[in-house]
Amino acid sequence: MWNNITNPNNNNSTGHVNIFLVCMYSFIFVVGFLFNLLALVFFFYQTKSRSQTIVYMTNLAIADVLLILTLPMRIYYNLGFDDLPQWLCDVLGLVLKANMYGSIFLLTCICFDRCMAVTFHMSTRVSEGRRKAPLVCLGIWMLTFGASVPIYLSQRKHVSNKDCFHSLPVYATNLAVVLPTLFLGFGIPLVIMLICSWGLARAVRRSSVAKTNLVDSRKIQRMIATSLFIFILSFLPYHAILVLLYLYGENIPYPMQAAYRYSLMVACFNTVLDPVAYYFTTDTFRRSVDMGRRMIPLNSQNSDSNHRSRMPNS
Repeated sequence: MWNNITNPNNNNSTGHVNIFLVCMYSFIFVVGFLFNLLALVFFFYQTKSRSQTIVYMTNLAIADVLLILTLPMRIYYNLGFDDLPQWLCDVLGLVLKANMYGSIFLLTCICFDRCMAVTFHMSTRVSEGRRKAPLVCLGIWMLTFGASVPIYLSQRKHVSNKDCFHSLPVYATNLAVVLPTLFLGFGIPLVIMLICSWGLARAVRRSSVAKTNLVDSRKIQRMIATSLFIFILSFLPYHAILVLLYLYGENIPYPMQAAYRYSLMVACFNTVLDPVAYYFTTDTFRRSVDMGRRMIPLNSQNSDSNHRSRMPNS
């Protein structure tokens, strides 16, 4: 997987070429950029039927594109060249990590919005809350970049002799950064994804419409399972490696360092898998919302309260 190449005539060569990472990052760059660009074109044309989910997915596609644009420099580095300035490596790493966690939060918002739309379709408070999707997206952008900048500034001050993309980040060894990264950046979103996926699947199973031919309940359940599978497959390995790196402390063996780089590549591969979630969401979510409007008796309490609110006070 690693090929040792020594070129005495090239002072910019690191002597190591990772063919596997070069191929994978190249695939992610070409396919991910194309798919997400097509998704953005489709989303921007949905001006008449722009829903809250489309708003989240548009921001998710933008985050994926920004992440993908950092990959050519990683391809260049893994080809065996280390002549990249350190400030550029820090900026590219900042953009990649910020957009990775932005993708995590946006995927969580999509799942939460989907669950609320189907399970509490009669609630006016939920409907009003869902209309604040643009503000939620703005908050996510501010949170991800606002939290990442101080981390990278502290990394520049306390870590010397870094090797661009080869060195481990400060949040892999600093407890004050590891815990918020694991719990706020992945743990809490994962719990929300699991609860909302379970709630949406439960709502589909309880629906009387699901027993008819009006909607394809199996396709809706595949949508739920696919979205959750993509989330876990993309981000669980990376954060599991972060836990192991912290447990090793300062004496981190080389295999663990290599595992970190490969888990980061798997997290970047999420930009290719997200368009699969777009397809299921745009095609199937409308049907699940229609199912939710016909559900009996998922929101009987809301219906009763709405009925009572319409009755004149005696």
